[in-house]
Amino acid sequence: MHFPEKSPRASIYYKYKVFEPWLPSKQESQLRHAVTIVGAGPAGLVTALELARFGVHSVVLNSELQVSQGSRAIVFTRRSMEILQQVGVADKILENGLPWRFGNSFYRGQRVFRMEAPHDDDDRYPPMTNIQQQYLEEYLLDACQANPCIDVRWGNKVVGVVQHTGHAEVKIDTPEGTYQLETQWLIAADGGRSDIRSAMGLKLEGASYEGFFVIADIKIDLPYPTERLAFFDPEWNRGNTILMHREPHGIWRIDYQLPPGETPEQALEPASLKERINAQLAMIGHAGIAWEMDWSSVYSARTLTLPDYQHGRTLFIGDAAHLLPIFGVRGANTAFQDAQSVGWHLAMVCKGLTSDKFLRNFSTERVTAAREIITESGKSTRFMAPPSRGFRLLRDAVLSLSLTQAFVRPLFHWRTSRPHEYSHSVLNSPDDDNALFETGPSHGAPPHNVRLTNGDFLLDHLGGGFDLLYFVDTSKPTKQDEKPNAPKQHARVSPQLQSMIRTFKNKGLPIRVIAVGAPHSVVGADMTLQDPLGKVKSRYGIPDSGGAYLLRPDQHICGRWLHIDETRLHSALQAVLVQ
Repeated sequence: MHFPEKSPRASIYYKYKVFEPWLPSKQESQLRHAVTIVGAGPAGLVTALELARFGVHSVVLNSELQVSQGSRAIVFTRRSMEILQQVGVADKILENGLPWRFGNSFYRGQRVFRMEAPHDDDDRYPPMTNIQQQYLEEYLLDACQANPCIDVRWGNKVVGVVQHTGHAEVKIDTPEGTYQLETQWLIAADGGRSDIRSAMGLKLEGASYEGFFVIADIKIDLPYPTERLAFFDPEWNRGNTILMHREPHGIWRIDYQLPPGETPEQALEPASLKERINAQLAMIGHAGIAWEMDWSSVYSARTLTLPDYQHGRTLFIGDAAHLLPIFGVRGANTAFQDAQSVGWHLAMVCKGLTSDKFLRNFSTERVTAAREIITESGKSTRFMAPPSRGFRLLRDAVLSLSLTQAFVRPLFHWRTSRPHEYSHSVLNSPDDDNALFETGPSHGAPPHNVRLTNGDFLLDHLGGGFDLLYFVDTSKPTKQDEKPNAPKQHARVSPQLQSMIRTFKNKGLPIRVIAVGAPHSVVGADMTLQDPLGKVKSRYGIPDSGGAYLLRPDQHICGRWLHIDETRLHSALQAVLVQ
């Protein structure tokens, strides 16, 4: 029998809650579930919430009785916040997290590079927000527990999976013994040491870099803003790199590379941690300052991925699917994009809107994204932790030149995580006007947010299905503009387009028409957003004569037109249904 730890984990700043285990004696009469998710970390919980937005029920299995140990992932990007907004937790993170946009690189006591992440008035969220993973999981769990579509089962450890043609059979161990669960689809979100991946004999492809890094969270009062600090080749740790991040509640993360040959066990000895943390504090001018250890761990830099995220009835996401270095905050932020993607793809299948083959697109898109990230993060990793003498010579040359030569300093840029553009997705409309646009997000790109005149943002009104942004024709004045006392002349979506959209809605496809740019409600639109200054139209490259964008449920662009009609939109939507 499986007996998870019942004692609350220790922490200076976070009060752990121990949940009651779900026991087989509570098992309901339902014989087969639609979706079962293994792992109640950020990837698994976001997937459950994304499925629930489409009305798809899921069971979430977690072998432990409490949220994860230690701060783990702490930096969440703007795009991640937009995804978390969709599942209802972004406001809590923004309220309790620390926003930031600058990163500093130091060498020989001199700041040699300052990164500035872009941010403007059209961005609801900052480029990055720091908050410990325990809080993120807590907020996601609160949202899950409030949702009738989600059944979270604590203390349930998966010990076996048998895949059949139309379902998977999962064997689960609990403090009361084992039970069997049948599920149409199984999502493996069980982390970097995925038991499901191992049981299936699946191998990750890519590179594992030699050497280890220590993460140490300490409580300390330091007079620095919330900005990333990177120290290259410091006196106390020659040839290696140290990172520092501020976290909420007076916690600072110190992340340092170990010298060759030192084991993780040696590195985590209290005396070793104390010596190195004190050396780092002394180097930045705070020798002797009091601090208290909260949590520490060791990791290695790896750029690995499964070549396929679908294996029978099992789908892999997050660290179970790929292992990415933390440089550039790619781990959890990539997992959110995995979760959003598998959520809407699987919802389309579970609701009978398309065939099982549609999930091949999820795997293809996300494997392609992982490989792109691996290429970028590999460059960062080789700079932060040179894997060979040649790379070290190159890195050291850049360090030396950076003291006097500005042209090499951009090489310190850490290539922050960014959302993948599905430029070659089979879901992109083959006969739209994408090639005719001069600006605006193109095929497969994530959306541009825009602050509206009423203080809302465009993305506040999008998501949960397909959205057709229907930009009205503003190239000539209406009769209402010409004659102030005349009856109001409302813009309208053509009857043919309305009829075609109703056909897809009647099939169950979640699709809305959002008219943009009209001063009054548009006939045939589900919603009208005013755009008197033309900001939305400008950011999306729409001429005065109007146009349209089709956004997928994950808000990525799959079609855009300067002139849209029912035939062209039908072709774009049918691309989803016939997969």
